[in-house]
Amino acid sequence: MKLKAALGAHNLSASVYLSWLHASNHMKANCSQPCGWLVLFAVFFCGPLRSTAAIPPPDKLLPENTILLLTTPDFRKVQEIFKASPQHRLWNDSSMKSFRDKFLLKWTDEFRKPLERELDLDFDDYFSLLQGQITFAWIPTGQAERDVQPIAQLLLIDTLDRSNQLKTNLTTLRKKWVDAGRSIRMESIRGFEFSAISVSSNDVPRTLQKLFPPSPPVQELGTETETKKPVRNELLLGQVESLLIIGDSLGVVEKIVTQLTGGSIPVLGDFSAYESSHQSMFREAPFYGWINVKAYLQNRASSRSEKRESEAPEPVGILNPDKLMIAAGLASLKSVAFNFQPSNEGSLFQVFLGAPEADRRGLFKLLSGETKDIMPPPFVPAEVTKFQRWRIDGQKAWATVGRMLGEIYPQWVGGLDLLLEAASNSAKEKDPGFDLKRYLVYNLGDDIIRLEKSKRAGAPPSTPPPVLFLIGSPNPEQLAAALKTFLVFLNQGAPPTEREFLGRKTFSLPMPNLFPMTAAGGKPALPRTLHCAPAGGYVAISSDVSTLEEYVRSTDSQVKSLGEVPGLVEAAQKVIGTGTSLFGYENELETSRAQFELLKKDGTMTTNRLASTLIPLLNLPSPQTAIRQWSDFSLLPSFDRLAKYFSFNVYGVSSSIEGITFRFFSPTPPLMQQ
Repeated sequence: MKLKAALGAHNLSASVYLSWLHASNHMKANCSQPCGWLVLFAVFFCGPLRSTAAIPPPDKLLPENTILLLTTPDFRKVQEIFKASPQHRLWNDSSMKSFRDKFLLKWTDEFRKPLERELDLDFDDYFSLLQGQITFAWIPTGQAERDVQPIAQLLLIDTLDRSNQLKTNLTTLRKKWVDAGRSIRMESIRGFEFSAISVSSNDVPRTLQKLFPPSPPVQELGTETETKKPVRNELLLGQVESLLIIGDSLGVVEKIVTQLTGGSIPVLGDFSAYESSHQSMFREAPFYGWINVKAYLQNRASSRSEKRESEAPEPVGILNPDKLMIAAGLASLKSVAFNFQPSNEGSLFQVFLGAPEADRRGLFKLLSGETKDIMPPPFVPAEVTKFQRWRIDGQKAWATVGRMLGEIYPQWVGGLDLLLEAASNSAKEKDPGFDLKRYLVYNLGDDIIRLEKSKRAGAPPSTPPPVLFLIGSPNPEQLAAALKTFLVFLNQGAPPTEREFLGRKTFSLPMPNLFPMTAAGGKPALPRTLHCAPAGGYVAISSDVSTLEEYVRSTDSQVKSLGEVPGLVEAAQKVIGTGTSLFGYENELETSRAQFELLKKDGTMTTNRLASTLIPLLNLPSPQTAIRQWSDFSLLPSFDRLAKYFSFNVYGVSSSIEGITFRFFSPTPPLMQQ
């Protein structure tokens, strides 16, 4: 759902800023909670825009030590791109009118209007101030501020030809603050007046608190429970020419104003690590971002080392996050760059991980993979809804994962070795020459495939779609025997069910209950059975016997291949190339159809399922108040009326000496091109 409410440029009360500040502080403490981004985008990124003017681009404006950058050089262009997108056109389709009108009415009555009353403003008055460049950044503070605030947040909005309106609104805003009894201090920076006000986390508007509630306080070991005082920050807000500047660090704001007024500071564009990404990814992109991961980790490590002496000792058995980061290879990651690039053919999103080949380890070592044929094999049928192929050397991957686990938690590796040895000894009672680890590891090939199909008609909503895994092997029969031996041991010796199907030996046995699963309502999930068969150079594994049998038949039959899907080969060229080791495909038309129909039948169950994923990330309240009460899913039209807005997506992972690139491409649906 797109947030329709927007607070224009600068005429933003301290309370709104605090909503962003409150959530962003959570994000700086834990980057897995992007709540601050949502508030920020809700506040600033919803309005009509125009082209850029004389304000320098961010790489010529931000200091060289910038840690994070998110920017759109021309937000009007982004808005035009969004209006032409399938998602926007679907939302505005005439068949969606009943659902859309009811949702917007609820959104307006229960969120927008209450927030406008609390902030004493009308959002519509400020849309026109969003004109050109919009940039958000994290920048390390100076020595004087570092102890209290190591990283500053900065928001820049270019109003272009609306600078007079910006000036008027700033004056009005100051008057409202004074009339409301707020303490306000005027700060002169190179001749420009900035308003400085002290704000606290208690000032977050109640309406926003309902949508983005604060995280509960954490009690540290060895401390007494105390009522924490609200976190206070200083907000600086001012105007230089057509640019609105909002920041929470005087030193950082001074650097920006210095650069704008003829001064000279080392800027981000002078930093070689950034410049290489700019040249290859940013020059034509309407939206892009960059993260100096190395600098962020150093800043984080510095902050942690200052607190380490006062912290309680690390509990035994708890994973050490520093060890986890090093073993996973994150310490070798220098930077992250990403961009969004639309075209008539579709939309391309790219993420580049700056992890040099010589320094890679852990997960980054696995992502390097093998450069071999990556397209769908001929036996993959066209009706699959999802396909993924990973060309990775199985034996090298086994060794890499073993080293990674050994560095994180050595007991895991020892436990796995003991488990394999015990299973092997059990098998040797019948076959003295059986060596489980050798049969298992040495028979791993360089090809792993995952296929997913649509649910069969009449399947219960809680039933997962049928999935098939294919593990490439130079000796599939021997690898299948090793897997059977290991699974039998995990099932405490329960014998498998064996049979022949089209001349191939298959076996079935209960899935080991290593990680107990629960179904809807908290009840234990029904036990599932694994079916396995060697065929066609692979060991096929599935919990759905029909899917396994379809694969065995397909190795000897002529079926329409996934590679024959119209447009797939052309789309794949957008995401694969030299060094590509992973390729994926999703039939968005069919997966969206299934989700859409499920939503119409039981919106509560679907939104709860969605919330179970999003709530930990976004810190949202229950879906009953955040989504379901605003949405009447029974008003959704038949999916066939919206099918023209869907097609398929492809993605690929490539590696080079400099780093690893993820590419995601969504072709324009054929019916939208007509």
